[in-house]
Amino acid sequence: MTRPFVKMNGAGNDFVVVNALEQPFAPSEDQIRALGDRQTGEGFDQLIAIEPSDTADAFMRVWNADGSMVETCGNALRCVGWLLMQANALDRVVIDTAGGPTTATRAGDHRVTVDMGKPRLDWTQVPLAEEMDTRGIELQVGPIDAPLLHTPGAVSMGNPHVVFFTDRQDDGFVTGSGSLVEHHPLFPQGVNVGFANVLDRDHIRLRVWERGAGLTKACGTGACAALVATARRGLTERKATVVVDGGELLIDWNAETDHVLMTGPVEIERTGMLSI
Repeated sequence: MTRPFVKMNGAGNDFVVVNALEQPFAPSEDQIRALGDRQTGEGFDQLIAIEPSDTADAFMRVWNADGSMVETCGNALRCVGWLLMQANALDRVVIDTAGGPTTATRAGDHRVTVDMGKPRLDWTQVPLAEEMDTRGIELQVGPIDAPLLHTPGAVSMGNPHVVFFTDRQDDGFVTGSGSLVEHHPLFPQGVNVGFANVLDRDHIRLRVWERGAGLTKACGTGACAALVATARRGLTERKATVVVDGGELLIDWNAETDHVLMTGPVEIERTGMLSI
């Protein structure tokens, strides 16, 4: 069986997107891993299915490259939002996800703003395995008396994130630390691990080890979580540009609505057919 797909990216975070509005798409974990292999398959950070919804313009289903299904993906929401707006000549669409509904709005040429909703800040909402103040949780990496990383912020943006405040962002360090923290018992659902370097009060350099995907060029929910975590600690304003490996995302944590708005680019790379 073959299925057409669109290969897209949002600030470098790349996806294979399948239209499942009329024909269901339910690949196995083994099939997803094979498709996601960058040497022998199509290669992607996430596989996306656009499905019907009774309460929104569409439902977005997300699988990581390791075959695991996850709640949502911020950069993919921009891409799916753009596809839906183009197909239906709209300037705004509502997309439902396993992490809750979101709204996508045109923000210029191949640019989309997604309302990511309110950050979830209680320890039960992240979730954590035990009660802690999520502005700075009890977690460290390295020796007890001289930790390399410590006291990160924890945020859920529909999926769990932990954000370390550090200028140590080289590949080896991010990969080694991120893969270690991703499966820490403090996070019963696993966790996305951010490494945020605050450059000034409205600029953050961010790298993210994504749960189930590894080191990616961008993580939209991770950028939102980084802004929320740094603002809660008084390190930044509530609006900042987050610089990721694949580009820049503008994140605005609106003080009146408590919603986090993410604006960034959308790119179509190619189309093709999946053999599945």
